[in-house]
Amino acid sequence: MNRRQFIRTSAISSLSIKPIASSFARADSEIKSIEILNPQGRVPVSMIIDDSTALVNMAYYGIPQFAEVFPDNYKQDWRKLPREIPDSFVAEFIEWCDAHGVKGKYSMVPFPACTGWLHRFIPGWTNQELSNSLDLVRKDVSRNWDIHPEMISHTRVIDTKTGLPFPIVSPDFMENWEWSQEKSVDELTNYISYALNVLKESGFYCEGVTTPGGFCHKNIPNLASATMESIREVYDADVSHFFRDVITDSNKSVAPIVTAKRNIDSPNPSCSVHIIGCTADWFGGWDGLKPGNTENFITKDLSSGRMVEVIERGEPAIMVCHWPGIYYNGDKLGFTIFKEVVNRLRQKYGAGIHWMKLSEIARYWAAKEFVSFEEMQHGIQINAPYGAENFTIKSEIKFRKPALIHNNKTTSLKETAESDTMGQNTYVTKKGQTLLCFDLPKGKSELRNG
Repeated sequence: MNRRQFIRTSAISSLSIKPIASSFARADSEIKSIEILNPQGRVPVSMIIDDSTALVNMAYYGIPQFAEVFPDNYKQDWRKLPREIPDSFVAEFIEWCDAHGVKGKYSMVPFPACTGWLHRFIPGWTNQELSNSLDLVRKDVSRNWDIHPEMISHTRVIDTKTGLPFPIVSPDFMENWEWSQEKSVDELTNYISYALNVLKESGFYCEGVTTPGGFCHKNIPNLASATMESIREVYDADVSHFFRDVITDSNKSVAPIVTAKRNIDSPNPSCSVHIIGCTADWFGGWDGLKPGNTENFITKDLSSGRMVEVIERGEPAIMVCHWPGIYYNGDKLGFTIFKEVVNRLRQKYGAGIHWMKLSEIARYWAAKEFVSFEEMQHGIQINAPYGAENFTIKSEIKFRKPALIHNNKTTSLKETAESDTMGQNTYVTKKGQTLLCFDLPKGKSELRNG
């Protein structure tokens, strides 16, 4: 099963993953009058872009490699596709997204379809063209988008000892299929670290990875641990995340899953967060040959659609697309659909949704998973192995002029009239409860009454 079939049909049992045990546990004395809300009390929304990289149209170069393994499944006339997705389109897309507050994840495949290396050169383009393309992603895309490797090539498995594709052409040596399914944590860590180091040498910072096709879909616990180990090894980040699965079944949760927990009660905790997409690619397909449909995301009357369904449930609503389909061979059909989806979401929800990068969602869910509270005489003591921006709680404790104290520094929270106007370091008192939004610091802190 290829990735495109997989993400359309899979409701993979990722929700049943058993996290690795940690010695950290919430104290029995934790007060039960605290409810952790979404950041700023708003529903996180994000956009995942797969199959993107510098210049190379992954569909053009990938289809003949996929067809060599499964000729009956890949009959697209790839020669009619453009070999390049130009930087001018990247700039146009990012400029529009920045203007509309859109955030998400953007892949940079390190060795795209085995054409050439981002940190060296790609045949068919000059070194200056590659340099300009990388600069565009580093300076403009990275502002509001996480950068992920999509393993190494997204096609053939690479021998990390030689940097060459294995000579065997079969599902067992393709990243999209069987090679990864029984690999150990150490073997996967070696492979993922190789990809990350290419991006690091290319000037990118990564806290997450994306899997190509069915990579590790039978091996998710090892993938989670390997993601954590490799991100920690290459970038020394304490919260890693990975995008592996899409769930479109309305009966299943798409909330992030915090797993691969290590040393949570120590000064150097680590964990991995499984980010789940909630839509199939209804923009323009992975090859840029299948027209999408705005109505699948949110209908014209704003009453229904998959995004509405997930947002109304209060879970992160994360759309999934492929870069060739957004460009749609120069017609930009996927981009047109995306703009309409964003506009409809704004019409329906306004400030009720909160665009976030995947790393921001992952860090918030990690903080939420492990934070503990203890009631004190003048407020609440907080113990947080991880910090997070715009951490938002609802408390039955009545606060008046609350302040956050951390490392002898006091940050006063400002009162706002309504919960839908909450921002950083604000609070709302309503119906005997207090909603508080603040940047949660790592370690111990206090929320005190003024």
